[in-house]
Amino acid sequence: MRPDSVAEQVEAAGILGHPTRRALYLHVASQLGAVSRERAAAAAGISRALAGFHLDRLVGAGLLESAFRRLNSRRGPGAGRPSKVYRRAPGQIAISLPPRRYDLAAELFALSLEKLGLAPALESLGPVARALGRSIARKAHPRPRRQEPVEHGLHAVLEACGFEPQSDGDRLWLRNCPFDVLTRAHRALVCGASLELVRGILQGLGVRSLSARIDPRPGRCCVVVRGLNTAEAGNVVTEPARPA
Repeated sequence: MRPDSVAEQVEAAGILGHPTRRALYLHVASQLGAVSRERAAAAAGISRALAGFHLDRLVGAGLLESAFRRLNSRRGPGAGRPSKVYRRAPGQIAISLPPRRYDLAAELFALSLEKLGLAPALESLGPVARALGRSIARKAHPRPRRQEPVEHGLHAVLEACGFEPQSDGDRLWLRNCPFDVLTRAHRALVCGASLELVRGILQGLGVRSLSARIDPRPGRCCVVVRGLNTAEAGNVVTEPARPA
């Protein structure tokens, strides 16, 4: 179930008022992949049965989705039953009283830009998105400190923008697309804008050793930041990059 009406969204948000349920939701939502009942129970410090009860309540509210999956490589007789796993549902809860429809304004702007043609629209939108990214980064971290780990400032700015960054080897995945609903109807336009926004954030922080690129994966933002494990990516450079 995906909460659509105001009443359903209020009810779904209210379910997170329970501290154990909220802890389980935040743990599952923070993972790159699906989470078993056992892992969720261990993270919350509760029994598997109690974790299952709360997780299924979150599924019923449309906040999580569940599936069955084998957690080991064994197949055939004796392999055991598949385990129930959970991941954050793709829908969203946005409560505004009185109602505000910023999504309609975004849809209007996207349709207007696409009337220009995709290439001209991206050519116009790209510099604006990079400039906005630089401005956001510099307001958040106006004076990057020498030897400050690059992840500190970058994670904070991307988190504030709603991207939910998470390091994984040499990649910094953006687990959430803040523009998900708009992306479904205007993918090329919105993904292009997201890419330039993240590039602007890197420029604003003065990070010259990392790069943002398009790398679409299910359930994540289409943008990924690469280079976090390279020797030259250990620190934020002292001086911010100049605007392009």
